[in-house]
Amino acid sequence: MEKLFGGIEGGGTKFNCAVGNGPENIIAEARFATTTPAETIGQVCDFFAPYVNQLQGIGLGSFGPFDVDPASPTYGYITTTPKPNWANANILGMLREKINLPFAVDMDVVVAGLGEAKWGASKNDSHSLYLTIGTGIGGGHIVDGKPLRGLTSLEMGHIRIPHNFELDPFQGACPYHGDCFEGLAAGPAVLARFGQRGETLPDDHPYWNMEAGYIAHALVNFILSLAPQRIIIGGGVMQKDFMFPAVRRKTQELLNGYISHDMILNHIDEYIVPPALGGRAGELGCIALAMQMDS
Repeated sequence: MEKLFGGIEGGGTKFNCAVGNGPENIIAEARFATTTPAETIGQVCDFFAPYVNQLQGIGLGSFGPFDVDPASPTYGYITTTPKPNWANANILGMLREKINLPFAVDMDVVVAGLGEAKWGASKNDSHSLYLTIGTGIGGGHIVDGKPLRGLTSLEMGHIRIPHNFELDPFQGACPYHGDCFEGLAAGPAVLARFGQRGETLPDDHPYWNMEAGYIAHALVNFILSLAPQRIIIGGGVMQKDFMFPAVRRKTQELLNGYISHDMILNHIDEYIVPPALGGRAGELGCIALAMQMDS
């Protein structure tokens, strides 16, 4: 009998849950709006209840900041999030109260990177970077099937990038750092600038050129410091068709030939790519995370 695993992609807008063992074998899925911890986690537990005896374990990928250090007293907690009701929420503890199974946990963007590394755009790469640009900005660097981390998880959305106040006088939307990468380029920054969401801005709006520049500056930092073999970018901001070509072009311009690798010089469209798993990268990545416990 084939082994089955659970996946919980806990996002700031919705929780995606799945049961299966890969893209071709998902036997159950559900989506729940992210309301309060008690309500949302209760719905998640109810979803898994019929499958508990069939599962080897469950992988949880959560929005953050999320404590993924097993030695920490707040392991499995969402910590300093500005999302109402969710700061210091012990979501792993709430799940364990109702579900008696092994759990593996990581940041939501990290598990999406794991999914792409196992089944998606970076399945043939030993080092890959997954970045999401949407309500927030986060990233995960996957090395030989495992996420890179040290003192804490990586917080790629909060690096500092060049900010020309004459061209862009916006002070930034990050409550901690103002004009960090997330504070300048995430969805809430667009809303704060223009009073409308990015998807409602016309394609020829001059802001998009600026947005592509901010993303490219961040990618250059990651290329120079982590040297990923592939960069995968998900999230709502990248849904506009012109964004990937603009980001690739600006990344090449900023590197200015310094990294003389063929992938960057001549195959940039294969180097900076969208997720091959699309919107399923997160939940499939959670299943991949759970499968690592069984290997």
